[in-house]
Amino acid sequence: MTLNKVIPSAAAAVADIPDGASLAVGGFGLAGIPWFLIDALLEQGATDLTIVSNNCGVDGGGLGLLLEAHRITRVIASYVGENKEFARQYLAGELTVELTPQGTLAERMRAGGSGIGAFFTPTGVGTLVADGGLPWRYHADGSVALASPPKEVRTFGGKQMLLEESIVTDYALVRAAVADKAGNCVFHAAARNFNPSAAMAGRIAVVEAERVVEVGELDPDAVHLPGIFVQRVVELTPEQAARKSIEKRTTRAQPNAEEITR
Repeated sequence: MTLNKVIPSAAAAVADIPDGASLAVGGFGLAGIPWFLIDALLEQGATDLTIVSNNCGVDGGGLGLLLEAHRITRVIASYVGENKEFARQYLAGELTVELTPQGTLAERMRAGGSGIGAFFTPTGVGTLVADGGLPWRYHADGSVALASPPKEVRTFGGKQMLLEESIVTDYALVRAAVADKAGNCVFHAAARNFNPSAAMAGRIAVVEAERVVEVGELDPDAVHLPGIFVQRVVELTPEQAARKSIEKRTTRAQPNAEEITR
């Protein structure tokens, strides 16, 4: 009998996420984010959430919707830009933000999914990342309410490195280009940056897939995330799968645009 992890809807896939849960969420900016799982979680109502993600969406989109609804209390991320509400809540003392170097964040999630408790990296040595003192939370008056602690630094091969703890979350929400019914996933282009590691970090990983195929249809060498890391798969409609946005679109007129349009 073939294991079938397909769930009938995004709402059903996130229905059991409780208040206070921690979630690793895939995507980079708005590329490759799980749009419909985020929308379903917003509708579901869970609050007091800890989010681990490269960033926290944008104003009016992605994880930014959960921020605007004040459903997130802590964020572990590498980037605050493009989201004014994220910055406002952080500076106003409404949100705890653990800023982490981008590559370190990806490795912390991957390590968590691999059963590695911690690892040493040279990234951050000689900075507040290692020495401690990064503001994690402010008071309303702008003073620091909570700061990052110092991290252990050791020398390996003549190079100083600091100790980073891995990340394991209660759930993970990710988006794949293709998934089979057993949860094996393929990601497209930039969507591969954080989605696989986010899925690995979650004890229960939920994938929204633009296309779902039968087990055996994917070339094993093409699989970016083995199904062992995935517990639930939601198949998107063609209309949903076409929903792909970016933060900013910059274009320039072609020199011969008038001739092309004639």
